[in-house]
Amino acid sequence: MNQNLEQLKEVLGRARQEIAKVIIGQGVVVDHALIAVFTGQHALIEGVPGVAKTLLVRTLARVLGCEFSRIQFTPDLMPADITGTNVYNLQKNEFTLVRGPVFTSFLLADEINRAPAKTQSALLQAMQERQVSIDRETHVLSPNFTVFATQNPVEYEGTYPLPEAQKDRFMLKISMVAPEREDELTLARRMLGKDSPEATLAAGAVQQVITGEALANLRGELEGITLREELLVYLVDITRASRTHESVLVGAGPRATQALLLASRAYAAIAGRDFVTPDDVKTMAGPVLEHRLILRPEFEIEGVTVGEVIQKILQQVAVPR
Repeated sequence: MNQNLEQLKEVLGRARQEIAKVIIGQGVVVDHALIAVFTGQHALIEGVPGVAKTLLVRTLARVLGCEFSRIQFTPDLMPADITGTNVYNLQKNEFTLVRGPVFTSFLLADEINRAPAKTQSALLQAMQERQVSIDRETHVLSPNFTVFATQNPVEYEGTYPLPEAQKDRFMLKISMVAPEREDELTLARRMLGKDSPEATLAAGAVQQVITGEALANLRGELEGITLREELLVYLVDITRASRTHESVLVGAGPRATQALLLASRAYAAIAGRDFVTPDDVKTMAGPVLEHRLILRPEFEIEGVTVGEVIQKILQQVAVPR
């Protein structure tokens, strides 16, 4: 492993250690969040209230030396509330841009499905191009701009389902569940004292492991992770198989193939390797494909889940040796 990849491995390892000071358990969730950041992509976080979705993103921003902003999506939220707008300045006798929360590095779009499609679409240009247009003028966003959008999986009243085009722009779906019993006991004990997760973050006990500028530069080192030709064929076949499976109405598109490639590379880096294995591809297939597949109604009625379909697809596609 060359020196740059060693640095990447070291940064990822230290980041996981620092995040663990605040986020109890949830190791897989932390890894997936780091994968989204280090591949320059976006993530959809799904979980019931109270599982530390907001705290996770705030901690990531602190550890990786990036700015953090949060938008609480509501039915009356307007696109200008996200991007910003030009306001007339009487003192200067000119229009001045008042920047919205999208001008940041890590943006938490909280309960994104509570806003109508018009407002949700305001994020599309920012997510895809890392720039926004305000009054016909284009403004460039941070190279580290990453959207973490949250959804509540059990509450659907007053929500607007994300359109397929927008879901496809999220590299992966991160499912946050309640902590294991031992982890919840640890949380309860910490709440008795002064070292609760929120207090730990506020007290500055979490160390920054990299600057925002260095993060943007280090991201390119993932290209040094080797992915053999037969594995490339393997992951393409997985994505293509999702379009022809009998229980799938709408399969994953080419963007899913790209996401699976990037995610597999990043997962290998987190594991401390400079090469991708078939298990890396299998592990990341679920988070990458789950939010992109639409099942046929008759299979949904029978109780078939997207996760089960993905496992069947993985069993059907021949694994390279």
